[in-house]
Amino acid sequence: MSMISPAAPAVRRPVWHFFARLARSTAAVSAVELGLAMPFLMGLTLTGVEVVNLALIHVRLNQLAITVADNASRAKQTQVNGAPQFREFDVNQVFRAAALQAEDLQIPARGRVILSSLQVNGSGGQWIAWQRCWGKNTWASRYGVQGTGATGTSFAGMGFTTTKMTADAGTAIMFVEVAYDYKPFFLGSVLPSKVIRKEAALYVRDDRDLTQIYNPSPAQTVARC
Repeated sequence: MSMISPAAPAVRRPVWHFFARLARSTAAVSAVELGLAMPFLMGLTLTGVEVVNLALIHVRLNQLAITVADNASRAKQTQVNGAPQFREFDVNQVFRAAALQAEDLQIPARGRVILSSLQVNGSGGQWIAWQRCWGKNTWASRYGVQGTGATGTSFAGMGFTTTKMTADAGTAIMFVEVAYDYKPFFLGSVLPSKVIRKEAALYVRDDRDLTQIYNPSPAQTVARC
């Protein structure tokens, strides 16, 4: 009668055998590499989106400034006797058009549009004959408030370059400044908020009464700065 010997107890392999086998394994290498690279890729993607968004904001604000200057240079009410008049109604219409153009930018809450009429004063110098604003922010014009340069020739004109823009006698320049509080989408904790400023200017296209902004009945709300 044959005897069956009991099975020998299993030999416990050292732990280092497991780590050695793990080091030689090539399974799921791509997944591991992707997991390691994911934070870098996400950061790169979010940065790219932020840069593109910032570039688009610059373009749109620049276009907004040009549009406001263009509309303000064209608006007028023809008179039977005398030169066409520019009215508070026209100012408000210009700002309404700007609101429609940049509705998603939330300009009233996060920005300010400043429209100035640069003209020649009685001394032959430059002056800001009138100024109107749209937007709840309190940013002021870089070049002065309404009435700046009313007398004398000390006021050089408007524009951020060393060569200032100046108006010719008998006409006016519609000078527009746009200031916008830019807040980053994703990188707000890394990139601080900044104020983006854009400017545009156009001569009044046709004859216009430059003595004042008219406000005939029914009177319109004045968009004072």
